[in-house]
Amino acid sequence: MAVIETPSEYTNETRHLATQLPDIGKPRIVIIGGGFAGIQVVKNLDMKDVQVVMLDRHNYHTFQPLLYQVATAGLEPDSIAGPLRKVFDKEKNFFFRMATVDSVSPEENMVNTNIGRIHYDYLVVATGTQTNYFGNKTIEELAFPLKQVPQALNLRSHFLQNLERAVTSDDDEEIDRLTNFVIVGGGPTGVELAGALGELKTQVLPRDYPELDFDANMNIYLVEGLSRLLPAMSEKAGARAKNDLESRFKVNVKLNTMVEDFDGYQVKLNNGETIQSETLIWAAGVQGVIIPGLDKAQVEKKRYIVDEFSQVEGYDNIYAIGDIAKMSTEKYPEGHPQLAPVALQQGERLGKNLSRMLAGKDVKPFRYLDKGTMATIGRNRAVADLPIKVSFGGFLAWITWMFVHLLYLVSFRQKLVTLGNWIWNYFTYDKGTRLIIRPFDYRSVINRKKDRMKKEEKEKAKNDSKVEESSQEKQKVHNA
Repeated sequence: MAVIETPSEYTNETRHLATQLPDIGKPRIVIIGGGFAGIQVVKNLDMKDVQVVMLDRHNYHTFQPLLYQVATAGLEPDSIAGPLRKVFDKEKNFFFRMATVDSVSPEENMVNTNIGRIHYDYLVVATGTQTNYFGNKTIEELAFPLKQVPQALNLRSHFLQNLERAVTSDDDEEIDRLTNFVIVGGGPTGVELAGALGELKTQVLPRDYPELDFDANMNIYLVEGLSRLLPAMSEKAGARAKNDLESRFKVNVKLNTMVEDFDGYQVKLNNGETIQSETLIWAAGVQGVIIPGLDKAQVEKKRYIVDEFSQVEGYDNIYAIGDIAKMSTEKYPEGHPQLAPVALQQGERLGKNLSRMLAGKDVKPFRYLDKGTMATIGRNRAVADLPIKVSFGGFLAWITWMFVHLLYLVSFRQKLVTLGNWIWNYFTYDKGTRLIIRPFDYRSVINRKKDRMKKEEKEKAKNDSKVEESSQEKQKVHNA
């Protein structure tokens, strides 16, 4: 069957009743996830030989490394997010469906979604990661994560609304709660977010809110459980980041410290300290998004174990790439780092390999080319580690960081808009997106969550009591 060139050629006979996917007579590759890895697979496939179906819960690709800039009013969402359909609008064999995946039925070669079942010949799992709260259910409910655009917008509205409330308050304790920000996690996200908030505190907010004394009122805390920041980078980079955050951006860095509890009003640390704050931002870790149904697959630390061709162990037509995949090598025995460059390179190699395989050619193993690691701290401040054991920082690292991030943005429009925003911000000392477009009623949200948690606790206690009573009755019968 020829490639269908226009939607008008679709017929009821070629459509799936729910997903409306035509059968074009070519091998179907289903990709779960429209992140860095998934996009690179499509870009490197010979599209004339296959049909590609991409599934994602959002209809856009998010450039996650810059989410913190959306959250801190540095960029608008469309600067870092772009429609997935637009990315591949010239590919006639590419089909996108906005859906959530419930499970996979590998014995039938089926993906089960909320919009119906989708058949595949080859399946690529590129689901990425989600926030890891390490089992703390209360913090999971009440803290702010930063993995999606809606979460970044919620955080932006929340901190701006807090400032608006602070200027109308005559209660010093309430002002402290509203203007104190606690960030958990000293990795790149935590460091970059702390630096961005620090830049707002020192350069922008005093002009917006002259009624507030930001030196006295607004405190930014960066809490890290390990002995240094940026544990995945060199000690020199971690030390430099700490020094810049503390001296230049007035951030309170707390190492060897962990958050024990948070009730929406105060943060309790394991050293006995209590911080009055209504904003706890969780950037302490991630874990892979595992899909039910792949029972033969081996999973270690929420990552699928794959071979050097990204093939999931136990299956011959299922692959996993990016953050969700653990490919152990001599250099990376615990798997490659969960970074965008790894996902990009794995997606590129798998796309080429699938085309080579369908053409009857030998496939090539994945080899990661480490180009270095970077993290920005704020204006004119960044750190970078090169694979040749060279570490540097300051203005040069900052410019390099900006260039690399612009390079990896998906569309030319995003590159242009982001660069324009950065230039404007740099020369005007201003962040022009301090807009509360979509108010976020944090207090109502956490009160509802607290009520639900109380009900769940009561229900659990009730069920535990019934189990205990039943056990006692059985014991009495046994003794009799």
